Amino acid sequence: MDLINWLEGWYESNCDGSWEHLYGISIDTIDNPGWHLKVNILDTLYENVTFDDITIERTEHDWMFCRKIDGNIDCAGGPRNLNEMLEIIKKWMEENKPNLAVEDEHNRKIMENREFNGIKFE
Repeated sequence: MDLINWLEGWYESNCDGSWEHLYGISIDTIDNPGWHLKVNILDTLYENVTFDDITIERTEHDWMFCRKIDGNIDCAGGPRNLNEMLEIIKKWMEENKPNLAVEDEHNRKIMENREFNGIKFE
């Protein structure tokens, strides 16, 4: 449940009256069987951060991939891999928190319009 709370907080922190109308998060099932998770990072502090593709193939039902494509972190995985996909995205965001002390027009513009609910960036 902690990952759902984290995802809720991340989503809410990006809602500024505009972003949520254009972007967001989707979680769908696929017929492999499995999950498809898409987190849109356009117009967020993570838009310009590199994400290395991840591919894991353990068994027919225990697999996943995650990649950054078209402004999304796009993941798919087996029926029990949704939690692991969320963990990967959370870890990537935690390891790549933008340094807001650095002059960056993109991040400054985002920060002006959003409340980050106690999220602290170093």
